[in-house]
Amino acid sequence: MTTLPKQALRQPLKFQKSALFSRALRNNKLQEILSKRFRILLTGDPDGVPPWLGAVQASDDPGLYLPTQAPWIVHADLATLVGGIRALLMQALHPGSLTGVRNHSRYKNDPLGRLSGTIRWLTVTTFASSRSVDGEADRVNRMHTHVKGTYKTSSGETREYRAADPHLLLWVHIAFMDSFLRCHQTFSKTPLPGGADEYIRLWAQSVKPLGLDEAPQNEAEMLAALDDFRPELAVTEETREIIHWIQNPPLPISALPVYSLLFKSALASLPADYRKLLALGAPPLSIYRPITTNLLRFMRLAIGPESPIEEAAIARLHRAGLMEDGKVIE
Repeated sequence: MTTLPKQALRQPLKFQKSALFSRALRNNKLQEILSKRFRILLTGDPDGVPPWLGAVQASDDPGLYLPTQAPWIVHADLATLVGGIRALLMQALHPGSLTGVRNHSRYKNDPLGRLSGTIRWLTVTTFASSRSVDGEADRVNRMHTHVKGTYKTSSGETREYRAADPHLLLWVHIAFMDSFLRCHQTFSKTPLPGGADEYIRLWAQSVKPLGLDEAPQNEAEMLAALDDFRPELAVTEETREIIHWIQNPPLPISALPVYSLLFKSALASLPADYRKLLALGAPPLSIYRPITTNLLRFMRLAIGPESPIEEAAIARLHRAGLMEDGKVIE
């Protein structure tokens, strides 16, 4: 996979401008300052340049998704900030995935580094070329070979686990998928092409390179899979430790009020039985939904319309002949 030097990544992307990226929609100076701070927080890069931008720019090949398709639209939306927190809370409820994170993750020593690793996989898989997606899947699969051990099930039985186990991969997949979907439906005003079924069907393609060939293809199948996992969910002291970290991450003081609101919104969007297991209260969604929806709209206004990742992906799709003048070629 071709990796561009960081200096090159800072240069304006060269492709025929569409109305989507016209001069009228470029960031102003204040937006650029705020956008850079936001990217620094999410990526850990001191210059605010996503380390995975090169993977998105690389090659002239198509990827898994187009800008008009549901996964692209969902994952480009700031509602994923809530969805990511919700997914972590859900994953923590399964003793298998919880033990993998607790024993093999750097969440304590390098929490933002672990976050950026997850963001990298999601971003590359959504916006990059198929070649880069395969490379990213190889990276994740190599890490998964070391993630194995034993855990106690909800019934107290000791069971072996490994990160590449299709059963645990399925739980992680549907926890992310359900969370991003529900938070988009709840906190975003952007229409979802094809609705929930289309998002679920298309996003199922993302986990095939990770070894999960059997994933839900529509909302009914996803809900059935969630129901199947419910007897396996449990809360232990280890669960509470992870949940405490999710609730109180080591973020800059200036980011904590916003994070607290996003956390409560994620909690409010969970089904009642999950909230009961977590024992963190039941924030009323009727209150948090309008507040968080408007907060995310304000954040988008504050950081501006520019998106280096989306621009890089769209430039590549122009080179691949799948887009012209900013529009997908039907």
